[in-house]
Amino acid sequence: MGTRGVEGAYQGALRAFQNPMLDLLHRTYAPFVVTVLAMMFTPERPTVVVADAHAEIADALDQLRAAGYGSEDDQPLPAGNARDLCRQWVQAGWLVRQVSDDVEVYRLSAHGVGALEVAGRVGGARTRVSESRVRTLLEAVERLAQDADPDVMARMARLQTEIDQRRRELERLERGGAVETVDDDQLLEAAENVLHLARELPADFARVAESIKAMQRDVVADLRQDVRPTGEVLREYLERGRQIMDATPEGRAFAGALRLIGDPAQIEDLWNLLRTVLRHGFTGLMAEPQRRELAEIARRIEQGVKEVLTAQRQASHVITTQVRDHDPMRDRQVDELLRDVMSGLHAWVPGSRRGTAVDPLRRLPVADVGQLRQTMSDPRPPQPPTPLREWDETEDVPTADTRAWGGPQYADLHAHLAAFADGADGTDGVDVAAAFRAADERIRRPVDLLGLLEIAHDLGMADTAEVAVVETVRPDRSRRRLAFGGVLAANPARPRAAAETPGSDDE
Repeated sequence: MGTRGVEGAYQGALRAFQNPMLDLLHRTYAPFVVTVLAMMFTPERPTVVVADAHAEIADALDQLRAAGYGSEDDQPLPAGNARDLCRQWVQAGWLVRQVSDDVEVYRLSAHGVGALEVAGRVGGARTRVSESRVRTLLEAVERLAQDADPDVMARMARLQTEIDQRRRELERLERGGAVETVDDDQLLEAAENVLHLARELPADFARVAESIKAMQRDVVADLRQDVRPTGEVLREYLERGRQIMDATPEGRAFAGALRLIGDPAQIEDLWNLLRTVLRHGFTGLMAEPQRRELAEIARRIEQGVKEVLTAQRQASHVITTQVRDHDPMRDRQVDELLRDVMSGLHAWVPGSRRGTAVDPLRRLPVADVGQLRQTMSDPRPPQPPTPLREWDETEDVPTADTRAWGGPQYADLHAHLAAFADGADGTDGVDVAAAFRAADERIRRPVDLLGLLEIAHDLGMADTAEVAVVETVRPDRSRRRLAFGGVLAANPARPRAAAETPGSDDE
């Protein structure tokens, strides 16, 4: 064994154990951490409110200590309260604290998810070399060879062989052949292989999301330190924001997988296949947690895809907002102002005395520039408007009846409505449309119709189910037909105040 080979392997092992995932499993209190995190975070509960997490961890500590666990020599438990433990786990990289819908929550990091998966595989059913696992490997190698081989004739030969096999199987079934059944033991092995493959997906999704967020932090940090023109920064970083899925190895791998599992039809087919599997009798040989885990595979895939897409959308939004609001010149001015303030404090503190009253500076001073000109198109000062011309009383007044184009003639309309009500049976009310049709053309303008409706409203009116159509006459003798909902106005000769006379029921 060469010394250089041992040294390189040892350095690689040291780097591996610096990973937060292996660090979690190597800790003294690893059993407690794995137990608590596995119980709090489930596929149905990917995030936990901070206050709820602290309460659940404190309750778990109390229950374990009451059961006799926690001695220093055997089965130790961590010291401190739940808040301190969560803070330590966040600093170690096992938990992530973030804000979701204005509420602070915890979620597992990619390292935390990986540690739970490793612990679950070691503590659960032992992985066996089975026909299903070997078939999965062989199919993967076969697919890799087919994708890597550019020979068209070889590809055609493989496809023809597969078609012949499928055709022979179809003809056998059409002749009444029976479907070959699979033993329950083989089905159980295949189901365990599916669970083994599915357990690695949450950690993979979490790593993709965290790589996107790490790139977002790097971009924002570089942007804040940038002194280049804003236009150049805008083009570069917006382009990186749009291509954020192609900028990391994890993102490129996820983009390829998303083409397979991002289609809603694919997820729906996966749900149907899982329901078919769970209806089979061999699932009775599986433990209840395994059956539940098998049923939740599609849901875990959907949650993982949603988590990655949410991280991508947030990263693009943050980068775009930072580029839009970032102003290097303003930041330099603020830095210079803060340095001036610190220099003034350094000069003032040595000569100050304890107890000396200091007038606080409520706000930083600003330059008083007064009123600035809003336009520079005309250098001359603004001129007042041209004075109005004096009106000569001897000038002729226009003879045209300008009032004819004015507003409603309320007095004439009220008098006409009263006269029309006297000549008609107004016990049930006066038809406003009929009154308007009977009016003189002088008060049958469109605006007079509005005035008559206002008068009817003041007197009190009731709507009818009919649509009234009237013809109006404008001052230029042109006519317009107007339609409105029919109304009955109260009789002007019978004011509404009659109901308020002494002796009424309301008195």
